[in-house]
Amino acid sequence: MADAAENLVPIEQLFNPNSDEYMADPIPQCLALMQRGRLVWYEPWQAWIMTRMPDIMACWKEEPLSSDFYDWEFAPPRPPEDQWTNFERALIGHSLLADHDHHRLVRRVTAPAFSRNVVDSIQRKIEPDVKRLFDELGTPDSFDYIDKIAAHIPFISITRMVGIPEKYWPDIKQVIMTFTETWNPTISDERREKARQDSNRAIDILKLVIAERREAPVQDDFLSTLLRIERENPGFEEGDIITLILALIGAGADTTLVAQQWSVYCLLKHRDQVAKALASPEAFSNAFSEISRWGTASKMGFARYAPRDMEILGHQVRKGQMVLMMPHLKDHDPEYYDHPEVFDVEREFNPDVLFGYGPRFCIGAALAKRQLYLTISELFRRFPNLELAGEPERDGSDHNAVVFKRLMLNTNCQ
Repeated sequence: MADAAENLVPIEQLFNPNSDEYMADPIPQCLALMQRGRLVWYEPWQAWIMTRMPDIMACWKEEPLSSDFYDWEFAPPRPPEDQWTNFERALIGHSLLADHDHHRLVRRVTAPAFSRNVVDSIQRKIEPDVKRLFDELGTPDSFDYIDKIAAHIPFISITRMVGIPEKYWPDIKQVIMTFTETWNPTISDERREKARQDSNRAIDILKLVIAERREAPVQDDFLSTLLRIERENPGFEEGDIITLILALIGAGADTTLVAQQWSVYCLLKHRDQVAKALASPEAFSNAFSEISRWGTASKMGFARYAPRDMEILGHQVRKGQMVLMMPHLKDHDPEYYDHPEVFDVEREFNPDVLFGYGPRFCIGAALAKRQLYLTISELFRRFPNLELAGEPERDGSDHNAVVFKRLMLNTNCQ
């Protein structure tokens, strides 16, 4: 057995998400990593990679590992409380990640803020901005969807959802695009620190917005709903509101930009399925799971940290070591999906784990899919004869996903 292990090709030679080969076609590398075992040591990241869905789902559900960035063996020292900045107060003092019991409390009491009425209200606020983007675009022969439309959507969605007045937009914009870098373990300390400083400035603005909204609450408004929940639940405080908003920024900023471009790309590669995908918000919700599966855009996964020396799936894992859960590895595995090479927006997902599972299911999933549906429906309504203007060049610079440098589209309006 030991001889067989010694004869294996080093996994970093088979799996390198920053390589040109991965950019061009990640599927062979994902399958090679998954076939290496249920838990694989990946030297370049100094991390274990969890590769199989039953194990990942159990980890999401039972939460044996820590989600606290400061539990990582290479994290900077946890600062004492008297030295906390806004960022530490939000991510430690009111952490949705580190304290499992508090996370469950927040999910339970904030459910009304994600109700159908609130989601519908947010859509009504976003829709005029989306239409205005397309009005400003006009009817060009061709355009870059990323530059003209997709790059603007995360900012529009988050500011309208939270209800951030336009006077604060210039100052809040940077954090919306960099917040997920504050805890990304694969980037430099300098880049993480820059993102944290962006977050500190954004939290100051959020405090001002919250103070203004306390004075003038709005019916069916996301932030006003959270403030009402705060009044009715002693364990839920302003710090939790700020942390929840930051979590939604983290879940809905750069990931939304990735989702926008891959949704358009996949649907234009399969024009025969556009009508089915956009038939209703519910139809698109399922179609987006297929878009994400077929596109396989992810580079890494969900980071967790060993809270103590422990055995995981037959391996000894040291306290502080990172464990990356990579659910996307399964996306083209014929043992998991029938005919994985086929793009089918009506494919059945049971369970659908695109947005997590169990207590870690993304509470903003409905919001994310609704703004995607709104934007892409408007795109195809304006340009029913839309086509890709050639195969887009892929960009390896994104820290978390395979993206495109540009997504040039021909409108065929004339």
